Amino acid sequence: MPAVVEMLGITKRFNGFTANDNINLIVQKGEIHALLGENGAGKSTLMNTLFGLYQPDEGEIRIRGERVNITDPNMANRLGIGMVHQHFMLVEPFTVTENIILGMEPKLGAKIDIRKAERQVQELSDRYGLRVDPKAKIRDISVGMQQRVEILKTLYRGAEILIFDEPTAVLTPQEIGELMQIMKNLVSEGKTIIFITHKLKEIMAVCDTCTIIRKGQYIGSVAIQDTNVDDLASKMVGRHVTFEVDKTPAQPKGPVLQVQNLVVEGNRGADALRGLSLEVRAGEILGIAGIEGNGQSELIEAITGLRKIKSGSVLLNNKPIENKKTRQIVEAGVGHIPEDRHKHGLVLDYTIGENMVLQTYYQSPFAKRGVLRYNAIYEYARKLIKQFDVRTPSEFTPARALSGGNQQKGIIAREVDRNPDLLIAAQPTRGLDVGAIEFIHKKLVEQRDAGKAVLLISLELDEILNVSDRIAVIYEGQIVGIVQPEETDHDQLGLMMAGGGKGKGGK
Repeated sequence: MPAVVEMLGITKRFNGFTANDNINLIVQKGEIHALLGENGAGKSTLMNTLFGLYQPDEGEIRIRGERVNITDPNMANRLGIGMVHQHFMLVEPFTVTENIILGMEPKLGAKIDIRKAERQVQELSDRYGLRVDPKAKIRDISVGMQQRVEILKTLYRGAEILIFDEPTAVLTPQEIGELMQIMKNLVSEGKTIIFITHKLKEIMAVCDTCTIIRKGQYIGSVAIQDTNVDDLASKMVGRHVTFEVDKTPAQPKGPVLQVQNLVVEGNRGADALRGLSLEVRAGEILGIAGIEGNGQSELIEAITGLRKIKSGSVLLNNKPIENKKTRQIVEAGVGHIPEDRHKHGLVLDYTIGENMVLQTYYQSPFAKRGVLRYNAIYEYARKLIKQFDVRTPSEFTPARALSGGNQQKGIIAREVDRNPDLLIAAQPTRGLDVGAIEFIHKKLVEQRDAGKAVLLISLELDEILNVSDRIAVIYEGQIVGIVQPEETDHDQLGLMMAGGGKGKGGK
């Protein structure tokens, strides 16, 4: 019996840059097949080719043994191929059902039969254990639930082969576990899943086979039962990777950031922060652990001037910065790696070189008498691209054209190179591969060792435990405890994150 997907000798070029170079991918029916590679290795390009968003320059695609020419996503849908994209494509004011049926609405006379559609969505949701409310509005549901809506969109269109593009990048640990179960449910019902990822533990937990690509080239395919995390990591990056964060004990000094009794309103009128207090000292990394939606985003926005503060104080080096303009806060010594790199980190249609100076473009040597000096801008960008290993064809490439991980590296390069007194790192390794994560963690520790204060906000508990010198747990807009990483574990943190335990007031 032929494989359900065969991509043979696939080559794809963009303006002379080879994103996929003679890659083979063979996927059997009813398996979860991981496509593993570094940021910028060509994973998404290969899957966008299978989904009809790109056309290959060389090679052929066979679906169930038949050679096909997938000219667009509609053709992919007709062949039973669906794709759950990394960045969701949902209309926020619409309901779950309205999003799922968009373009394929069942009719009752001249009208849309919304009741029939809701029944169909409910049946699909129940069958695959998705637990989605068909009548809920997208803007009112969690990120994890929005992803389930994307999965339902593909199932509603009859997909038998599902492509998941970095599906766990924006999920909480609990949501990741639930998604793994959903994937198993789908396969038990006869579906086939291609799982684009660089999270090795997830591959080991849920996949049957793994195909590795590196720098656009096919490295090999392995059965998961015949491999391990270390082997996959070294195949992916071409060298040994350490999973331990190499750091000496912190030597903290005086406070750099002092937040006292902070009250901040959320997007829906209620207070998102309710008297929150914390302190970050020079020479330490303070990690904030919490389930998404407990005030982390509002805290970051309040400190960086992106959200008004109702009451309370924010001191940077003993000087108030609450409710100041963002530029004033940046110039006072705050660096910010934002949690949403597209919304707050980059101007996607600017070049990566221009993005490197978004915080400093008006200063010397990048401007003179109000006129930008592009030679200086691009010379600086070339230095950072090399220093931070940003994989890009050139400094003139639009930020939009880079992989998510390399976009993130560009932001980190810009913020770290400014040498701020306080570096706020929000989800700094979201969507990054193990090699890049190792690099970013090293940069955060270097900032700490240079006497800077680092505020790390992450949904990855391993990251919080491995990188932080102290851990503050946030729950419903308050810090409910501070613990030492060496004195806690996933279970205790998980209990505190759910509001069920108190930590010691660690120093």
